[in-house]
Amino acid sequence: MAKRKIMKGDQVKVIRGNYRDMVGAVMEVYPDKDRVRIEGVNMRKRHTRPSEADPDGGIISFEAPIHISNVMLVESGSEDASRVRIQVEEDGTKERISVKSGNPIAKPQ
Repeated sequence: MAKRKIMKGDQVKVIRGNYRDMVGAVMEVYPDKDRVRIEGVNMRKRHTRPSEADPDGGIISFEAPIHISNVMLVESGSEDASRVRIQVEEDGTKERISVKSGNPIAKPQ
């Protein structure tokens, strides 16, 4: 399991697969499985039976996770995706740096 540079709330761009070039916010990160769920990407449908919680049942749409290697972080204010480098400051804090532009990438709120 490698160190993760993508966090919940980051804007990412899908670089491989059926949803290539789509941009969305990360909803969840599964570090043990190397997967992320992205808003509006990899939509799946599930048929559910009626239950006490959902008396009507029906078809539910949800975002399925995709592998973290298929996404790249997007800098705020631009549509360009870039690899990320971790830079350790003199005081010991870590900062994410865009490889393409060299600008720091802020942590999501």
